[in-house]
Order: sequence, then structure tokens, then C-alpha cells
Amino acid sequence: MGATRRKFTLEFKTEAAHRVIDSGRNVAEVAKELSISQEALYRWVKDERIRLEAESGVNEGPLSGKGDESS
Repeated sequence: MGATRRKFTLEFKTEAAHRVIDSGRNVAEVAKELSISQEALYRWVKDERIRLEAESGVNEGPLSGKGDESS
């Protein structure tokens, strides 16, 4: 019979990703410490970096388009 998949909360995934992002530690080390697969942690780190990049882009202010200017 197959193994049961573990489910992780978004909070756990985010905190695990930040253990890699904020500390500069490698994925293998953190994954072993948390008893999770390296593949899962790689994916969480990638997703969190994308989210952080998108969040920082949102705070740059409004975009101006061609039709936004008054003539």
C-alpha cells in the first residue's frame, strides 16, 4: 500500500522557504532539518521568491499608459 502524502499549511511552506532565503542556508540542509523532501522545499522557495518579487513590483507606484495623459 502507498505512503500517505503529508499536507503542509501555507504558513509552514512560507516559513520553511524563508529559512533558506533569509539565512542563506542550502535547501538540502533545511529540508533535512524539517524532514521534508528537497524537491518540495525547492518548489516552495521558488514560489516564495516569485511572490516577493511580485510584491516588490506592486509597491513601485502606478503605471502610466499612453491614454493616461491629459492633452
